Amino acid sequence: MRNLIAKLALAAAVLGGGISAASAETANIWVRADGSNFMPRIVDAYNKAHTNQIKLDIIPNAEIIPKYGAAAAGGTAPDALSLDLIYTPSFAAAGQLEDITDWAKSLPYFASLSPAHVKTGTYKDHIYGLPFSADASVLIWNKKLFKQAGLDPEKGPANWAEIAADAEKVNALGGNIKGFYFSGNCGGCNIFTFTPLIWASGGDILSEDGSKATLDSPQLRGAIDLYRSMVKKDLVPAGAQTDTGANFFAAFAGGNIGISPSGAFAIGALNTQYPNVDYGVTFLPGKDSGWSSFAGGDNFVVTKGTTKLPVVKEFLDFAYSLEGQTILAKYGSLPVRGDIAKEALKDLDPRYQIAAEAMAKGRTPYSVVFNDLINSANGPWTQMINEVFFGDDVDGAIANAQETMQSIIDQAPQK
Repeated sequence: MRNLIAKLALAAAVLGGGISAASAETANIWVRADGSNFMPRIVDAYNKAHTNQIKLDIIPNAEIIPKYGAAAAGGTAPDALSLDLIYTPSFAAAGQLEDITDWAKSLPYFASLSPAHVKTGTYKDHIYGLPFSADASVLIWNKKLFKQAGLDPEKGPANWAEIAADAEKVNALGGNIKGFYFSGNCGGCNIFTFTPLIWASGGDILSEDGSKATLDSPQLRGAIDLYRSMVKKDLVPAGAQTDTGANFFAAFAGGNIGISPSGAFAIGALNTQYPNVDYGVTFLPGKDSGWSSFAGGDNFVVTKGTTKLPVVKEFLDFAYSLEGQTILAKYGSLPVRGDIAKEALKDLDPRYQIAAEAMAKGRTPYSVVFNDLINSANGPWTQMINEVFFGDDVDGAIANAQETMQSIIDQAPQK
């Protein structure tokens, strides 16, 4: 009898363990290659601490949008996706994302999540995406070149006049040193770093809801004049005109550029890959005062109809914890929870605190056709910027871009 009882107990234990193991589920998540540094680490930390598991697939940047669109349409999409926040309205409008409004608003820290991310994650007053990773546009300057040019190496430009004046003094050092750099043929680069100059001066390129193009403004024209004047004074390398983004960061990292608009990602990249470049970080300024920033990064979205929603929620809860936010910060993403951002960044380079402040107050244009308007190489924004920075017909370029943008917007579903 004792042997029988022991065998029954063992069988119950094995059966109980089998039931527990069987109840664990695995959710599949995709992330673009830009997240290949931080995403595997936070997934690994989650998997080690939880019974449920995450299977992560890293997709090349250029492939993830069309691949996800095709997978969602064909019923083979992952359970969730870390999606470039600008595309959230497009996929929401296409009916491919799960409505997570109730869950999102039930989070006790919902009000502390990045406002720009939440805005782009909202479509027709319903939430389809929540902040996951973040970047922010900032202005960086080379302290060594500033000192050589007789400038205060600890003080970055605080308005447009100072940008131009400081760039000119650095440029006067001669040789292969130039005062300023920007990627002149890159729509995404300039929406990220040029638009904040306009925002900080009181202008915009789109209405708040994305239904109107508002390009032809004194603020846009003023920012264009700033760049054109530096180009005409030869403060910008000639290669900037054809740069589609390949040298967006590399030009400054080479050590011969005085000032460049960039992103928070540059802090980690400079520290680890170019430790000999002594640099400062400040905000992208308005014409006379103030500052602004583009809040970039990814929203976390859930594929409509997934059966793994509990696992996905559990993973995002972990990512939003102090441990999760600290892991993200350590490996390349700014925190998206403003209430614990300082604590998550406390052991990192203090320049990240500037970038985090920029991101928390940053903005992101809202549009269900963002790619057609801004990122497309043949789109109105990209076509306009190269002409207005380097060409002869500023008025014509602005007018054409305004008309084309509005036409694209009018043919798209609205917020």
